[in-house]
Amino acid sequence: QVQLVESGGGSVQAGGSLRLSCAASGSTFKIDAMGWFRQAPGKEREFVAAMYWSGGSTLYADSVKGRFTISRDNAKDTVFLQMNSLKPEDTAVYYCAAGRIATMTQRLYDYWGQGTQVTVSS
Repeated sequence: QVQLVESGGGSVQAGGSLRLSCAASGSTFKIDAMGWFRQAPGKEREFVAAMYWSGGSTLYADSVKGRFTISRDNAKDTVFLQMNSLKPEDTAVYYCAAGRIATMTQRLYDYWGQGTQVTVSS
C-alpha cells in the first residue's frame, strides 16, 4: 500500500500564494505518477495537475495554467503544488493522488490522500 499525506492548506486572500505538499510512504515503488485534484462545495472533484516522478512533461487544467506549478522532491518522496495568484474560485479541498500514469482521469489513480482545505477570500 501507499500512503499519501497532504499539508499546506489554509486561508489566503485573493492574489496570494500557497504551497501544498504531498508526502508518499509505504510501497512507493508501485507508483510512477502523482496528481492533484480538487473538489469545491457542491461540485464534482476535478483535475488540477499531474506529473511523473521521473520528471518530463507536466499536465495542468486550463483553469490553473500559468498560476499553479507541480514539482517533486524524489529524495523525500514528496510532490508539491505551488499556487500563485489565487482566486476565490480556487477554494476547494485539494487531494493528491498516485498511480502509474500521469493523467487527468481520476479512476486511473490507485491511491488518494485525505485532502487539505484551501480557502481564498475576495
